[in-house]
Amino acid sequence: MKPVKVAICGLGTVGGGVFNVLLRNASEIARRAGRPIVVEQVATRTANPNCDTSSVYVSPEVMDVIENPEIDVVVELIGGYDAAYELVMKAIASGKHVVTANKALIAVYGNEIFHAAREAGVIVAFEASVAGGIPIIKSIREGLTANKINWVAGIINGTGNFILTSMNDHGSDFAEVLAEAQELGYAEADPTFDVEGIDAAHKLAILSAIAFGVPLSFDKVYTEGITRIDVEDIRQADALGYAIKHLGITRRTDKGLELRVHPTLIPKERLLANVNGVMNAVMVSGDAVGPTLYYGAGAGAEPTASAVIADLVDVAREMGAEPDSRVPYLAFAEQADDMPVLPMEEIETAYYLRLLAVDRPGVLARVATILSDHGISIEAIIQKDILEGELVPIILLTHTTRESAMNDVIRELESLADIAGGVMRIRVESLEDQ
Repeated sequence: MKPVKVAICGLGTVGGGVFNVLLRNASEIARRAGRPIVVEQVATRTANPNCDTSSVYVSPEVMDVIENPEIDVVVELIGGYDAAYELVMKAIASGKHVVTANKALIAVYGNEIFHAAREAGVIVAFEASVAGGIPIIKSIREGLTANKINWVAGIINGTGNFILTSMNDHGSDFAEVLAEAQELGYAEADPTFDVEGIDAAHKLAILSAIAFGVPLSFDKVYTEGITRIDVEDIRQADALGYAIKHLGITRRTDKGLELRVHPTLIPKERLLANVNGVMNAVMVSGDAVGPTLYYGAGAGAEPTASAVIADLVDVAREMGAEPDSRVPYLAFAEQADDMPVLPMEEIETAYYLRLLAVDRPGVLARVATILSDHGISIEAIIQKDILEGELVPIILLTHTTRESAMNDVIRELESLADIAGGVMRIRVESLEDQ
């Protein structure tokens, strides 16, 4: 059959991986796709020393691929927003299919991109945009299509998971481990997107859309990073039988969708609690299949290339099909408009609280009274030994309550003369089907 001709835009870490795997496994890929997939053009301003591009046309300008009539599929691996958006929209307008690993692009502009692609009758595939080499999008969109998805929860940022794992294993503080992650190449020079949860929020918006058939809603994701996590919190969580992980959680409720990224205590016996280092893992709970777990490398040249090329194979298989017979971009032929994203104040979960109190009689009783006045019951309470300055750490684990009630409690606790500094709050999830 006629080969599928591909233009790779961006020959960095992922682009180089895609180029090399396509060449190395060309025969196997062709057998799976039913036709050869050929790199016709590479657009890059910087050569990749790991790629021999001597037999391929290389152009320094990314927009050159749009003018090439030989190109069937544009593989967007340049990253970022503006240039990537322009490239993808021009590719769609010229009738070319698109494969991208750009989670930020899809999370922010996906609704617009998919509308344009639908009008043009072309495919936009984005498996590599979430969790690197883990085929989580295909699993939810196709493998779990019989299920009503209840919730999705995942470790979807390897940098944050590496930092929390190292803090746990070595007792190091956040700043020390972040510096180590930067030296090892796991964290960028500006780590904001990773440690503040923005990267995970991009990915969670995509997962929520394909799990529940709703529009992409990145702007509605509650996002909280890991910069405030202290080694003491990790020790106390461990003593209580929990691990702290930076999770993206989206859940269907009677009132709407939860859509949130934040540090979370989860029971140590849960599989997610044992995912360490830079690895990613996503749990999906469906009404028919129950909870399922997807684990693997969340980044890297060839793991991400694996997902990009899987998309290329899908495009090769579907190119001749009628657009209406293709798998919908976001899994559902029609998107639901009756599932609003709940504000964080309406979320219900359990909580871990850590506060420093002056060692006086009655302080613990006042803390317990404030919780009781707001209808919050205590599951566990630990009062530690006195520290310097006669301050005693108090650790509380609560039962499930509404976020708005906990906000009120924390304000009242912090206003007490006997409470020093702010109250540390980490949400607690059991990750069980109710």
